[in-house]
Amino acid sequence: MTFSLGPIPIKSPFILAPMAGCTDLPFRLLCREHGAGLCYSEMIDCHGLVSQQQDCLELLLTNTEEQPVIMQLYGSDPGAMGKAAAILSEYPIACIDINMGCPMEKIVQTGAGAALMKNPRLAEKIITAICKNSTKPVTVKIRSGWNQHTITAPKIAKIAEGAGAQAIAIHARTWSDGFTGPVDHRIILQTMESVSIPVFANGDITTHEQGQTLLKKIGCAGVMIGRAALGAPWIFSGGVNQHPSMAYRIKALLRHLELAEIHLAPQPNLSKIRNHAWKYFRGTTTGAALRKQIDATTTYSELRGFIHTLAERVLQQ
Repeated sequence: MTFSLGPIPIKSPFILAPMAGCTDLPFRLLCREHGAGLCYSEMIDCHGLVSQQQDCLELLLTNTEEQPVIMQLYGSDPGAMGKAAAILSEYPIACIDINMGCPMEKIVQTGAGAALMKNPRLAEKIITAICKNSTKPVTVKIRSGWNQHTITAPKIAKIAEGAGAQAIAIHARTWSDGFTGPVDHRIILQTMESVSIPVFANGDITTHEQGQTLLKKIGCAGVMIGRAALGAPWIFSGGVNQHPSMAYRIKALLRHLELAEIHLAPQPNLSKIRNHAWKYFRGTTTGAALRKQIDATTTYSELRGFIHTLAERVLQQ
């Protein structure tokens, strides 16, 4: 099952969702190696990009191995979003995504992220500005709406398509739902019916099999996986045991560390790497103890040494 974003063919319908503090280049590369057809970056502040802030520029790190990749912008100022899109278009990426789904209070308070789900007029101005200033295909990530009384996803999706967007990803919960409560697949279907561009379903897909079932059930173009992929990049691969052995988990983590060493400055990013590392042991009998030991490491070399010692011990069993 494949689809296209503008002229770009996507070979697998399994997509890595954008997650702040998580979907950096090493993790995206790992997910691609495990079968993800498309990966999204962490969200990038449009104002920070326009003013060339170093922390924003670091989020733009990419390479040929991870293509196609989508870089995600957030903001509530159409002018700044347009300028940021023009800058981002110069980078070797596949698409630009507009964040209209982030529920974080500090983002919503500025009128960005999921706040745009209750402001279709501003959303249209932003999408139009980005499409006019981008030489890359544009996608939009939305939620069902602001709350259960303001379900705007089908309307926003139609506006996005009219403004030039090439695809829609929808987390089928409202802003007020956060990450709890049931995912409403009916809203995804209604959104699909309102547009002719590809629609990706997002929300509580925790196994590869669930993703396959949803693809068949509602006929969406792709399924987007976020939190369930953390510490489990194998979720993107069909036919892989969703409860892998400790040796398999450690092998994946060692590859993650290898990619981090190549593409990041490991010591300054120790907190982020530790946060990834302990998740590889979620659901195991020793997971809680291993998390404490990982969190207790104070240098990257100490963390790396601990994981290598663990690998040696496990492989000898």
